Amino acid sequence: MAKNLLYGMLLGIVLLSHCGCIAALLVGGGAGAGTVAYLKGELKSTEEASIGSVWQAAHKAMKDLEFVITGEEKDDLSAKLIAHGSDDTKIEIALERVSAKVTTVKIRVGVFGNEALSRLTLERIKKYL
Repeated sequence: MAKNLLYGMLLGIVLLSHCGCIAALLVGGGAGAGTVAYLKGELKSTEEASIGSVWQAAHKAMKDLEFVITGEEKDDLSAKLIAHGSDDTKIEIALERVSAKVTTVKIRVGVFGNEALSRLTLERIKKYL
C-alpha cells in the first residue's frame, strides 16, 4: 500500500514537472524542502541549506566514503562535483541554488545509477549540514 502511494506521488511529480507546475509548488511556502526521490538512476533531494554549505558537506562526504574528487565546478547558482572510488565507481553530485537557504542536490552513481550508494552519499552530506 505504502509502496503504491510512493509510486503515485513520484508519478505525479514527474507529470507536474513536465508542465512547469512543479516550480510553482516549490515556491509556494517552501514546500518540497527535505524531499527525496530516486528516478531513472538519479537521486534528487531538496535540502534546507545554502549551496555553499552543501558544497562543503559534499566534499566531506566524499572524504568519508574514500572517494577521490577528480573534477569540480562552482559558481553562485550551481556546482558540480565528480569523484571516483578505488574500484573506479564514479559519483556525480550536482547542486542548484533554489534560494539563499534551499539547495537541490542530484546524485548519480555510474551511468545507470546505484540507489543504495546514492542514498548513502546523501546521508553523508546531510551529516555535515
